Amino acid sequence: MVSERNMEEKESAKEGGANDKRGPVGDRKLPWIKGTKYLLDFMFYCGIVVTASLPWSIRWIGELLPGLIRHYEEAVIIYFVLGVSAEKLLWELRKIFKTVLAEDCFVRENVVSLQKMGNWSFFIALMAGVRSIVYMTIAMIVVIFVFLIAGLFSKVLSFVFEQAVAYKEETDFTI
Repeated sequence: MVSERNMEEKESAKEGGANDKRGPVGDRKLPWIKGTKYLLDFMFYCGIVVTASLPWSIRWIGELLPGLIRHYEEAVIIYFVLGVSAEKLLWELRKIFKTVLAEDCFVRENVVSLQKMGNWSFFIALMAGVRSIVYMTIAMIVVIFVFLIAGLFSKVLSFVFEQAVAYKEETDFTI
């Protein structure tokens, strides 16, 4: 049963060949990739609105959390810096997704974007640490660890992509 399906997939790949415009991504993966791209776009634009509305939203949330109002100026500044940093990180991730949708993801620009994403992740972790000095919460400790891991992951992934780009360029010159 499994081998029959694999044979059918191989046959359809042969038949599609150069005429198949979807390439190796295929029909099953494309909705997931596009869905993730739309989610990133939604997060990016919502992030702009949230970051721009911080002075008002922190006052409004401060009615529920009085500790936030005690440190209103610090909260606005720190969350604004965190918001802008998150927007920069999302911008780089959106750039990578454009190359994934174009089915050309092993390019130098993605290596640079992954390096930048690692830097922004580390910066967000640092700013979250600064915010924890003003007032500490368990959630902020989690945020620090998540962004430290994200930064490390982005840096390591950039090295993997850099090697993949080198292999790709080497095979392009061979042909």
